[in-house]
Amino acid sequence: MKIGCPTEIKPQEFRVGITPIAAQEAVGRGHEVIVQSGAGAGAGFDDAAYEAVGARIIATAEEVFAKADMIVKVKEPQAVERKMLREGQLLFTYLHLAPDEAQTRDLLASGCTAIAYETVTDRAGGLPLLAPMSEVAGRLAPQMGAWTLQKANGGRGVLMGGVPGVGPARVIVIGGGVVGTHAARIAAGMGADVTVLDRSLPRLRYLDDVFGGTFKTGYSSAGLLDELLPQADMVIGAVLIPGAAAPKLVRRDQFPMMKPGAALVDVAIDQGGCFETSRATTHADPVYEVDGIMHYCVANMPGAVARTSTLALGNATMPFMLALADKGWKKACADDPHLLAGLNVHAGQLTYAAVGEALGIESVHPESLL
Repeated sequence: MKIGCPTEIKPQEFRVGITPIAAQEAVGRGHEVIVQSGAGAGAGFDDAAYEAVGARIIATAEEVFAKADMIVKVKEPQAVERKMLREGQLLFTYLHLAPDEAQTRDLLASGCTAIAYETVTDRAGGLPLLAPMSEVAGRLAPQMGAWTLQKANGGRGVLMGGVPGVGPARVIVIGGGVVGTHAARIAAGMGADVTVLDRSLPRLRYLDDVFGGTFKTGYSSAGLLDELLPQADMVIGAVLIPGAAAPKLVRRDQFPMMKPGAALVDVAIDQGGCFETSRATTHADPVYEVDGIMHYCVANMPGAVARTSTLALGNATMPFMLALADKGWKKACADDPHLLAGLNVHAGQLTYAAVGEALGIESVHPESLL
């Protein structure tokens, strides 16, 4: 198979879909790997690193898309990239289709087969290709929120850990999954007073057993959130419904009860955001204000630490990429129901029910395509 890796073109996105290590594995199995010149530069991998393991460097994205049987990326294809996709081509990347009707319809029109990292599953019911970026984003969220809280950035001017005689920042983390757990650990490590909210009692018990008094836990409800919001200096949104749009958990009409300059950090922004006033921002212009409340809603947070993120993502995606290359998408998905769960689009048909429900588009069962 010819595996193509174009340079990411989403603003401030420095990650790359294939590492030299992954390229070496693919070449060793007899596949051809073609990488756009400069694709790995943002993550610290120059063209020579790819050439040294047998990959071929190509000048333009147009050539990569034209030659490759499978395109491996990080972020969802942008409009100009979607025009280069063709019938029968395989796309393996993050898609986040539920809040993005334009992308969904373009992928359907292209005739390609698109497998989304974020809906591939594992035996434990987890999301193994989303998990490494969730870990990175969770650990970044308090760091970015602390920056947003600085007065020069429009925030309250509150230090996360306080100082002797002055109390720490109060942080609410909504969602106790991978993102929320890592966010709570880092925020608590910075000295903040942290409360994690979740609707799974077994998950709350797990967090309490493992982390003890590191942070507090609470059963997520509208009433408890109303009680906690007036005290909060920072709210981190870390909810996820796999493949579906994120629920709106903090409304604009609740802002008057909050402290002016409080920070909302929306890690769910790729799935549409979990705050009513969330809209995607970039690393170049990450923060905006609504009714005195500061919002940090960067849609590719892990791109800020591109090398760590690329290596972590590459470790997770490589086995699936190699299976797709070795077997083709149909046999790879037939052999692995967890990979089949990643199938979102095939030959003009939507194959992920949650996306169909979010966008009002009819979907088919992916099993029916095997």
